[in-house]
Amino acid sequence: MSKGSKVVGLVVAVALVLGAAGAGAWWFVLRPRGSPEPVAAAYLDAWQRADWAAMQRLVAAPPADFAAQHAAMLDNLKVRGRTFALGPVRRDGDRAEAPFTARLDLRGLGEWSYQGALRLARRDRRTWLVDWSPATIHPSLVAGKRFARSRTQAERAPILARDGSLLAGPGSVVVVGVVGQGVKDRGQAQRALTGPAGAAPAAVARALGQAAATPAQFVPVVTLSEARYQAVRPEVFPVPGIRFRRETGRLASAPASAALAVGRVSPATADDLKRLGPPYQTGDLVGHGGLEGAFERQLAGTPTGEVLLADAQQGADGAAAPRTVLQRFPGRPGTPLRTTLDPRVQAAADKALAGVAKPAALVAVQASTGELRAVANWPPGGGFDRALLGRYPPGSTFKVVTTEALLEAGVKPADRVTCPPTVAVGGRSFRNFEGEQLGAIPFSAAFAHSCNTAFVQLAAGRLDAAKLAAAGERFGFGSDLSPGIPAVKGSFPAPGDRTELAAAAIGQGRVVASPLQMATVAATVQSGAWRAPRLVTSGPPPAPPRPLDPQVAGALRGLMRAVVTEGTAAPARLPAGAGGKTGTAEFGRGDPLPTHAWFIGFRGDLAFAVVVEGGGVGGRVAAPVGARFLGALR
Repeated sequence: MSKGSKVVGLVVAVALVLGAAGAGAWWFVLRPRGSPEPVAAAYLDAWQRADWAAMQRLVAAPPADFAAQHAAMLDNLKVRGRTFALGPVRRDGDRAEAPFTARLDLRGLGEWSYQGALRLARRDRRTWLVDWSPATIHPSLVAGKRFARSRTQAERAPILARDGSLLAGPGSVVVVGVVGQGVKDRGQAQRALTGPAGAAPAAVARALGQAAATPAQFVPVVTLSEARYQAVRPEVFPVPGIRFRRETGRLASAPASAALAVGRVSPATADDLKRLGPPYQTGDLVGHGGLEGAFERQLAGTPTGEVLLADAQQGADGAAAPRTVLQRFPGRPGTPLRTTLDPRVQAAADKALAGVAKPAALVAVQASTGELRAVANWPPGGGFDRALLGRYPPGSTFKVVTTEALLEAGVKPADRVTCPPTVAVGGRSFRNFEGEQLGAIPFSAAFAHSCNTAFVQLAAGRLDAAKLAAAGERFGFGSDLSPGIPAVKGSFPAPGDRTELAAAAIGQGRVVASPLQMATVAATVQSGAWRAPRLVTSGPPPAPPRPLDPQVAGALRGLMRAVVTEGTAAPARLPAGAGGKTGTAEFGRGDPLPTHAWFIGFRGDLAFAVVVEGGGVGGRVAAPVGARFLGALR
């Protein structure tokens, strides 16, 4: 053959390949003339792109439903992605076989890999085409059959309390929802769902919007236990548009105030599917918030499923016999999650908060271990976990931290200090609550009666920003507090001047903390060391504790007991042996400024913190909650 003939032959080969597979197949020009490999590779490349037209051009006699058969495979198996790898092509005269490995990513099940083969025939000296049959898609596929799949979510594992009792698990539930065409008064439906039914306002707003768009559809809003449903039924059942459906589902057995810590289970959203990835799919029940969300994969396990060949007349789920199983996905059950929550302590927190008119939270921690015994948010049914995520100025409860720094600096409880009604620092006037003045008193009395002006003067004279910040670190400020679910850090920004230092010393200015943070402050005093809080018993071992100076810790315990026996918490009548610190923390705007009510305390090995948002005076509002809490435990 002449050199010119060889060039012409090469150009023809390039034209054939590029016409079939597109510009992405340039590399095939180096293949020998009349080779089946370029055609097989182009076919698989088009299959991977779901380019049915390009595939069909490479088939000798494609059926009329060629594209539909391939699309049905993707749809019926819920294929998210696919790759095809060509193996060594075997040629025998005008026939060839091109083995390939198919890897299909099936939504909600995982990867299915199988071995297939393309059979090719040569039409003339230069043209190879795929000799197509249903077996080209899969070796077991024949006419009259179709792909199908089955899938079952694993039974979700329970969440257990410290004593092994159930906090959340399978049970009979009532799903409360709304049907748009039945709603007569949107406001009435919204009030019933957010009030008696206890659904989060944002969830109710979304559900009502969806119900308006699809008026004949039942839109679930909140899932209640049978007992809870019966309790609210008289208020919710008569409301037009609200409907009820009994199911076997996820039943929360924890006290109502712990609902946000435990979390909930509801259908996966688009964001959930993007975040969780395989093996989740639309319609799956997944955890949202709290422990259900944080430990989703542990609790959910993995689904079981099968890839099937079923009769073409059957549905895509392959439910009816006969059927052929091509692949099994065994799945695995969820693993139970044991928490540190104590039902008795959580119930006591519920009892203590009952009747509190404003949003509130109570966190209780075992001082010697850092294990959380109660995480309570009030009122039940809200959507914000203020116990772990709330950021509030701690007010005078932060004086525990300031006092530790002062004791480290040499101040003694018996030292004389002055408590005037006001004191100026850096041009700003600081005052005592309600303008009280105590004159010259021991430092222990200034602590017990929470004298702001005494602390401002002591901080200005005996402390600096570094010393107070170091004390905050010893009590966990700035440390990761997440006990197994998200929690905010306490924040102590470095004071920029003497005025900011004075404000920080009394828990104002830019200092913020959560009830969890302040519960660990009380626990640090009682046990003598700060410990990272824990809500679950599994996971890595806790970080080593950060001990206080034993003499300083002992002095702090005595000072906090004096608050209860003779100071600002004395009217609350806490049980004998308790210690604590009240706080009245200013925030926002107004004259006078509104205040959050705080109380932190301990008794025995249990420490706790209470906050009532906008509640007023700590000694009058939060300390009585602490007294009821300890009283319920007795």
